[in-house]
Amino acid sequence: MATRNMDLLHGGPSPDATQGAVTNRHPARNPGVPFDRGWIESIHINLSAVERRIDSLAGRRTVKKAWQAAWLLKAATCMDLTTLAGDDTPGRVERLCAKARSPLRPDLIEALGVADRKLTVGAVCVYHAMIGTAVQALAGADIPVAAVSTGFPAGHTPTPTKLAEIEASVTAGAREIDIVISRRHVLTGDWRALYDEMAAFRAACGRAHVKAILATGDLGSIAKVAKASTICMMAGADFVKTSTGMEAINATLPVSLVMLRTIRDYHERTGVRIGFKPAGGITSAKQALAYLILVKEELGGEWLTPDLLRFGASRLLSDIERQLEHFVTGRYSAAHRHAMG
Repeated sequence: MATRNMDLLHGGPSPDATQGAVTNRHPARNPGVPFDRGWIESIHINLSAVERRIDSLAGRRTVKKAWQAAWLLKAATCMDLTTLAGDDTPGRVERLCAKARSPLRPDLIEALGVADRKLTVGAVCVYHAMIGTAVQALAGADIPVAAVSTGFPAGHTPTPTKLAEIEASVTAGAREIDIVISRRHVLTGDWRALYDEMAAFRAACGRAHVKAILATGDLGSIAKVAKASTICMMAGADFVKTSTGMEAINATLPVSLVMLRTIRDYHERTGVRIGFKPAGGITSAKQALAYLILVKEELGGEWLTPDLLRFGASRLLSDIERQLEHFVTGRYSAAHRHAMG
């Protein structure tokens, strides 16, 4: 394998795309703000403008060569490596955690000149039953375990059960909780009920960070996505997340743009930075680059860290590794060589 001795940390059009490969995994929490119906009612979305903004991305040149490699390394560090299958076993979760500790092959890391960065993914995401296995497998690594909760993926369990599930996952060692909102509150426009629910979830999480999954494909309109995002942030969500990955329509760039604009608006009003997690259907390095570019353009380089950006993915890492191997060697390897991720 040819060695590509390159400095991915300096120079070029976007040096901050590779800064902070290993970051402080204990960022400031979102304290939330009081419910503000006027704020919600002031939200209006111009769908044509959203579509034009997204169409403009495809018409531009993307990052190439060393800069593309740098951005793909960034994408790997911002990944919630996920397994949410009915046939999950401790062995599968242990293998996933091993990949989380060392997401890219050592020969590629060496060739790219970033062996000293100690790259890891952002988190490992599992069901409650696998938290203990994941925590044990990640012992000594500053990689959080995230647990899906609150009746994931549909969210149709009773509220006391949802709160007990959150508390049990935190007790078991989850440092992040991915909750699903009750979509009916959004579909019926019961914004106060959504705020109260999210605030209760936030309180139950205690020290654990909370990601609010909107299931945007189920919400009916892009304006409702914007309002639901804002209410979840008002009520204390640390991240807003597009999807469970199990809806018919999951993460899309137009929906992501709207959510990013609500994050920007919240930051301008409160000074608090909220994280963003696109999830579901993001399987290629090319898709990941589009999301990274959109986040950088809409929110700035400060959001290109695992503290504020996560990809919910189970297959994305395989293609990132494949593209990096092509950069290093000039050849594409067979996909089966990258068996996990």
